[in-house]
Amino acid sequence: MGFVDAVRTSLIVKYATFQGRAARSEFWYFSLFYGLILLAFGALGFALGGGSNFRAGNLRSFVPFVPLIIVVLAMIIPTIAVTVRRLHDRDMSGWWYLGFVVLGFIPVVGKLVSLATLVLYALKGTVGPNRFGRDPLGVEHNADIFA
Repeated sequence: MGFVDAVRTSLIVKYATFQGRAARSEFWYFSLFYGLILLAFGALGFALGGGSNFRAGNLRSFVPFVPLIIVVLAMIIPTIAVTVRRLHDRDMSGWWYLGFVVLGFIPVVGKLVSLATLVLYALKGTVGPNRFGRDPLGVEHNADIFA
């Protein structure tokens, strides 16, 4: 799956789909897209004067970041959905994601959990169908071949 296909699948076709599986390419291309969008809107916010002369109670310094906040809120659901589907590809329940998020708030443990999840998302998914659906790469094994 290419960059455009991964972004289109995650944002349009499977915006809030938590069932099924997501290949590594879909997850990582979507993550790259989301990171670039955050970088662009964050840079735009700073370019428009956001964050300058920040003082408590000065809401004008946050106004340029309103588009960034809107993008983050709009992307919460597809980000969680593609992450859950990625865990499904590893034959893990999507509830593991909630555990990772909760453990991420513990100071020292959070760093280790973040590193572990990064490695987990980079590992290859299970080959062939698993309890969450068929292989997103289309690799189907037939045991009758070797019988």
